[in-house]
Amino acid sequence: MIPDLLVRHGARLLHGLLITLELVAISGVIGALLAIPLTIGRLSKNRFVSALAFGYVYFFRGTPLLAQLFLVYYGVGEFAGQYAPQLKAMGLWVYLRDAFYYAVLAFALNTAAYQAEIFRGAISSVARGQWEAALSLGLHRLPLLWKVIAPQAAIVALRPLGNELILLIKASAIASIVTVLDLMGETRLAFSRSYDLSIYFYAAILYLVMVEVIRRLWNAMDRRLTRHLRRESRPTPTEAAGLVPVIE
Repeated sequence: MIPDLLVRHGARLLHGLLITLELVAISGVIGALLAIPLTIGRLSKNRFVSALAFGYVYFFRGTPLLAQLFLVYYGVGEFAGQYAPQLKAMGLWVYLRDAFYYAVLAFALNTAAYQAEIFRGAISSVARGQWEAALSLGLHRLPLLWKVIAPQAAIVALRPLGNELILLIKASAIASIVTVLDLMGETRLAFSRSYDLSIYFYAAILYLVMVEVIRRLWNAMDRRLTRHLRRESRPTPTEAAGLVPVIE
């Protein structure tokens, strides 16, 4: 039996769930794209470029996501309000008047810092001999990264990226503070109308379902990527009997 509370507010919760998925997906993809040049900067031998990339990562990993969201929402929002006519002329006002896009920007900037460190660590974990062997074969740097380093780094980075995505899903709940009607925003709205605390329990279940789906998906991807690393561990009949074969 479906509780009366879900009958009245279930559709709104599902709408909020879709907004949460959209928010996480867009910010995650943008963050991944931003993380690529940040990773290159972190690995660069140019001290100025490396320092800039490090400063970005240090700031966004060392400050609360809520503070970053407020800085983007109120800071960029104030700037957009001052130059609204110019932004309307450029067609950007449709984005800068919606709190959803401010949340996307804040989450993308934040997750880019974490993803950049994940990529940097994964690339650094590849043995130096792999680079030297590829260079000795005459591979240029871009094919070397794409065909030799990236496949090995992807195995190392996959699990941390899954953890970062799960953390981003849970952190997305703070978007409701800046009036985004995501899952938590719709839950708060439903509670203000019903004063029934169980609505938060149903929201927690939906967050749990999202996390579980991501966990299972990442497990499947991990098995797929590491299938060549696994070998049969089934013992032979001789080994199972505890006998040592005699080699003549």
